[in-house]
Amino acid sequence: MRILYVLFAVVLLLFQASSGSADPLFPDTTECRNQGNFCRAGSCPPTFTVSGSCHGGLLRCYVPAF
Repeated sequence: MRILYVLFAVVLLLFQASSGSADPLFPDTTECRNQGNFCRAGSCPPTFTVSGSCHGGLLRCYVPAF
């Protein structure tokens, strides 16, 4: 029965140490972030304007409105 606990711990460590990211960076998302903007779903905050798209066109890229 102890072997199951050890096996479970090893499996958890393997998944935790796997490379990659849960949020793949699309080219439009990378461009938005490089410009100092951020991506968001939904309506625009009062002091921001829409600048482009993020996440393959699913989200909007926001930039401060000065």
